[in-house]
Amino acid sequence: MAGLRTPKQKLSALIITYNEIGYIEKCIDSVSFADEIVVVDSYSTDGTYEYLLNHPKVRVLQNPFENFTAQKSFALKQSSNDWVLFLDADEVVTKSLQTEIIETINKENADEAYWFYRQFMFQNERLNFSGWQTDKNYRLFRKSKAHFTDKKIVHETLVVDGTSGILQEKLIHYCYKDYQDYKGKMLKYGQLKAKEDFYREKHFNYLLMIIKPAWKFFNHYILRLGILDGKKGWTICYLNALGVLERFRELKRLEKKNQLAYYLVMP
Repeated sequence: MAGLRTPKQKLSALIITYNEIGYIEKCIDSVSFADEIVVVDSYSTDGTYEYLLNHPKVRVLQNPFENFTAQKSFALKQSSNDWVLFLDADEVVTKSLQTEIIETINKENADEAYWFYRQFMFQNERLNFSGWQTDKNYRLFRKSKAHFTDKKIVHETLVVDGTSGILQEKLIHYCYKDYQDYKGKMLKYGQLKAKEDFYREKHFNYLLMIIKPAWKFFNHYILRLGILDGKKGWTICYLNALGVLERFRELKRLEKKNQLAYYLVMP
């Protein structure tokens, strides 16, 4: 019938958290345009949960952290709307990106999912290179047309049933708060990647433990121009390489633990 307009598409903003005070406030403020904000917290100890519990626009739940894929899949089930904007707690939606998101989900010919490019921030300074300049992730998608594959437990992978697009405006990613915080993240990612390798029956290799971290640093610092980011680039590239080293250290520990358990149960 002439004059009828397509109903406005509703949007759910989803976030998972663990000890995110100092990040989560800006993230929540930047998604206040969403029709609902759902946060799944992994029993934070720094006041994150209490902050979210008292926020008038947030529905917060707590769920034990197993891995990133399991936690994000759990969060996805909590969404009331089909269109989902999935953010990390240290990401911020700019006003221009907000406008693009709203326009995109209300298009008649909208794709099922959208990639976002990210602008990485070292504390409050832009990080222009160091391997991150081409980084992009799925952040906006229809829940009915996508799911997280259970084949990966870190750097979770979205499987989309349909077409994908790319938004023009960048998401701001405050990746680096301080040295110990970023180091802790890289070590945690390395340990989770080791578990992923272990479950897929990949075996520890001394040679790869030397080559892979060295290549990671060389690739990001030299080939991906981290050197142009100055001291910031050196720090980020070193800690990224440290995460790769930790992946092999943890895989070695898991194999030793498994061997010990095997010998203990032998008759």
